[in-house]
Amino acid sequence: MSTSRERGVIALVPDSCTSCMICVQECPTWCITLESHTEQISEEGARRPRSVSVLDSFAIDFGLCMYCGICVDVCPFDALAWMPEHDYATHDRGALVHDTSRLASWGE
Repeated sequence: MSTSRERGVIALVPDSCTSCMICVQECPTWCITLESHTEQISEEGARRPRSVSVLDSFAIDFGLCMYCGICVDVCPFDALAWMPEHDYATHDRGALVHDTSRLASWGE
């Protein structure tokens, strides 16, 4: 990911996200929305299946975001990272809400 001190945009690595909701809970402006569902995973030799959360959707409203970086700092799985992208200006407020696919494309 980015090694400079520049903060551009927050990118998502969907495969690293465990839907733990820490980023959502710690965000001071509540600009992050996350939806997930639970699946049962059976492991060989285990007494019972374990439950895991699977990410369905993740979005950040950059119209509300104050770019504090708390979400990036508190993510224990490095699913969020700063990227030096700046080209997402728009005249439509609704277009500032970026979903999983757009956030993931910035991290590639």
